[in-house]
Amino acid sequence: MHSIEIAKTYIQAAQTGDQATLGRVISPDVVWHQPGNNQFSAIHRGMAAVGQLLGQMMAVSKGTFAITRADHYMANGDWVAVSIEFAGERDGLVLRQPGVDLVRIADGKIIEVRLFSSDPAQEDAFWGQ
Repeated sequence: MHSIEIAKTYIQAAQTGDQATLGRVISPDVVWHQPGNNQFSAIHRGMAAVGQLLGQMMAVSKGTFAITRADHYMANGDWVAVSIEFAGERDGLVLRQPGVDLVRIADGKIIEVRLFSSDPAQEDAFWGQ
């Protein structure tokens, strides 16, 4: 599978909550760079840690956090950049902004994820400390 196809499979699985597919395309040793200065900001290592992170984000957002749009998949070697929009609601706060997911692929698996927000201050305020 080409790296863009792997990235598309990852995004579609994230959008639909397909845990089996996420487990198939993401390396158990993935390194996940969660940006910002909020309770989730850190480098998370391993699929178990990433799964816990995403579960906590869904709990805080009461299941509303989602990638609402993904397009413009662009490859450069083992990296794929994906133009996305993400959104969620929490305690009267609304998060909706464009971003970029940058994924590195090796041996058919995503081994690194770097996330970029267009409005880091809004995202920090949404997630809180």
